[in-house]
Amino acid sequence: MWSNQTTITFQNSAGFIEATERWTVFDAPTYKAAIQPATEGDVIKAVNLATHFKIPFLATGGRHSYTTTLGKLHDGLAIDLSQLNSVKIDEVAETVTVGPGVIIDDILDPLFHAGFMIQTGTAFCPAVIGVTIGGGVGRFTGIFGLMLDALVSVKIVTAAGSFIEASQTSNPELFWAIRGAGANFGIITSATYRVHPLSKVPNNGNIFSVDFVFPKNMSSPFYKAVQSLNNKLPPELAGISFINYNSATNQAQVASNWVYIGTEKKARQALAPIFELDVAPTSAKTVPWNKLINSTFNNSVAGICQPGVLRDLYSNNFKNYSAATYNSLFDKMSKFYDKYPGGRNSALQLEFYPNQAMKRVPITATAWPWRDATGYMNVAMSWSNGDQHTAEAAKALGMELRDEVTATAGYPDLSVFINYAHGDEKVEQIYGTDNLAKLAKLKKKWDPNCVFSFNNGLPTQYR
Repeated sequence: MWSNQTTITFQNSAGFIEATERWTVFDAPTYKAAIQPATEGDVIKAVNLATHFKIPFLATGGRHSYTTTLGKLHDGLAIDLSQLNSVKIDEVAETVTVGPGVIIDDILDPLFHAGFMIQTGTAFCPAVIGVTIGGGVGRFTGIFGLMLDALVSVKIVTAAGSFIEASQTSNPELFWAIRGAGANFGIITSATYRVHPLSKVPNNGNIFSVDFVFPKNMSSPFYKAVQSLNNKLPPELAGISFINYNSATNQAQVASNWVYIGTEKKARQALAPIFELDVAPTSAKTVPWNKLINSTFNNSVAGICQPGVLRDLYSNNFKNYSAATYNSLFDKMSKFYDKYPGGRNSALQLEFYPNQAMKRVPITATAWPWRDATGYMNVAMSWSNGDQHTAEAAKALGMELRDEVTATAGYPDLSVFINYAHGDEKVEQIYGTDNLAKLAKLKKKWDPNCVFSFNNGLPTQYR
């Protein structure tokens, strides 16, 4: 028997869309039924049911992942974990424990009001656990490291239907794999994280945030200024920039946000190359850390989080930043906007993050292989459904831009961490060559039938 609060819906029935709607509809999985477990026990039952009857399934939290490998799931079962949304803060142990239905936005205020801070991504809508097990990059990697570096333990339902804990002391090899390839090993029903007392955080977690908009004629000076900061970011400083289309000026532009965990005076010193461009900020203010995500670009992140939109994404890691490369990317995006009006909602994101704390963690400590990265390029191509003319051009451009960044990124080949993977990459380009033999061995042990393999699945043997 299922618990009273667990719901099961079917295609074309009430509640089905609410249980299955995704952030992007591009190459999305399809389902015949959805179950929304209200208890961990019902998650176990759902896995046992699906594996017994060989029903393909996908467990979802924020439904924000976008790899095209998800589209290989046809007429399956959605296990929507949104009801498992508890947030429990232990002020003595300095930890927070969350369920898989908890999104980033759910933890910001509770942690702040309890006197703590945690590293997060830059959008409020993805699930905390989903972001974590794929890495969890963000503005605070210089001070705190990745989100997965804060992970203390998880409770997980395995392919065999077992309910176990994984941590440094309990199933440690599985815990190693979960931190970087977690979607391949089971359904995490709760995760516990270390959090940081605000009294020990620079400026008590108050952050100077400044937004700029650089018109087309200032894009090249901007990218040159960013290059002057390459491999020189202090741990407190991080930047995010977008190439997007300005419908008021009918031109491409660069919208850029920079944040500094510290005082405005120190922030302006660290950002001197950007301020010296003499473009007036559209916003400059100090905010507590829990208000940062929703204050950036006048809360335009709310639009970025809109579900049900067609988005086709291509990404890279980089450890070398090239102004010439980004000048070329800007030029190509600008020409695309001019030629294909149906693609003007497309945008290219440049994340430029410090990596001091991220790099301090030994590369062998977790399965996440890209600790020397200093940033990430992510281009989201978008068009209206049925606009095949724009769709073909958008896909071709997305791959071209990815190849161009790869050429100057400082890696011998394309590299992309799992949360940003398009889905056409080789496993080595996602998981790193050095980890694959161990990951494959663990995959064979914990999921020999590959029931957890729709999200950039691992092989069960490697060389």
